[in-house]
Amino acid sequence: MKQPSDPNAGGMTPLESRAALSLAGIFSLRMLGLFMILPVFALYAEHLEGVTPLLIGLAIGAYGLTQALLQIPFGMLSDRIGRKPVIIGGLLIFALGSVIAAGAETIWGVIFGRAVQGSGAIAAAVMALAADLTREQNRLRAMAVIGMSIGMAFALSLVLGPLLNAWIGVPGIFWLTALLACAGILIVVKVVPDPARSTFHRDTAPVPALFASVL
Repeated sequence: MKQPSDPNAGGMTPLESRAALSLAGIFSLRMLGLFMILPVFALYAEHLEGVTPLLIGLAIGAYGLTQALLQIPFGMLSDRIGRKPVIIGGLLIFALGSVIAAGAETIWGVIFGRAVQGSGAIAAAVMALAADLTREQNRLRAMAVIGMSIGMAFALSLVLGPLLNAWIGVPGIFWLTALLACAGILIVVKVVPDPARSTFHRDTAPVPALFASVL
């Protein structure tokens, strides 16, 4: 006898759609603030105390360096204490780094602020939460929505960055970045669904036993 099919098998459930869109919103708000700096920072940095071309590059790359160092530890921490606390904590760290960079008067101050920004490494925790909130057959769709939001944020930032620079300057963009991070926290608290349980997902979570092989 033919078994009744799952009515949700062919698409995402409302909860899965809500999870994908809200997590994409967190990513896009964070990335928008980050990317808006890129097209205007080099010109702004020329007026900072102690600036050199090397230090300008370091200021831009400091974010990626601390992200690379802390992404896996933050992902593993989310397995222990939960996804949302790690994401909220990471966004608070990102906002703090933005405030530090906004108030910096030297290139070293900006480098420190950018390094603190990158220390809020939440990508692994966000992806793990997306995996917690979606079924395996819809997980790729959720990841695609998140990926599309990052691409859209990058494209929009290239337009908004120069416009906002003319209006509020690079320090103002850093302050705006902090506000966008706070908006991301509100989304985590008010919009993102709570997972029934957090589990290890081999496709989204780090596997400590394989670190040596990867390296």
